[in-house]
Amino acid sequence: VQLQASGGGVVQAGGSLRLSCAASGRTFSNYGMGWFRQAPGKDREFVATVDRSGSRTYYTDSVKGRFTVSRENAKNTVYLQMYSLRAEDTAAYYCAASRRGWGIGFDVYDFWGQGTLVTVSS
Repeated sequence: VQLQASGGGVVQAGGSLRLSCAASGRTFSNYGMGWFRQAPGKDREFVATVDRSGSRTYYTDSVKGRFTVSRENAKNTVYLQMYSLRAEDTAAYYCAASRRGWGIGFDVYDFWGQGTLVTVSS
């Protein structure tokens, strides 16, 4: 499956952005989806995941209550709605697809999109 992330940009602290990740090539609803991010000079880290149906989600602690992951299987798209953005959210954000369902580990995911850059100015 091919993944194309979009929606990144520059936003002031406290603002919001919505990232999208469009999938093509395979049956989207067969894949759990995840969002990861990598800040400059840091390792890539898990952000959020959603199961195949969209009924279950899980977040890293630092984004709970501020970020929402969702999906529209009819549109082959997963979203990451981000509110109350902070300078520490600045990173390249990556979407990923898993044939095994959903999860927080890198090794769960089989396909990765290119990053979309989010810059939060303070």
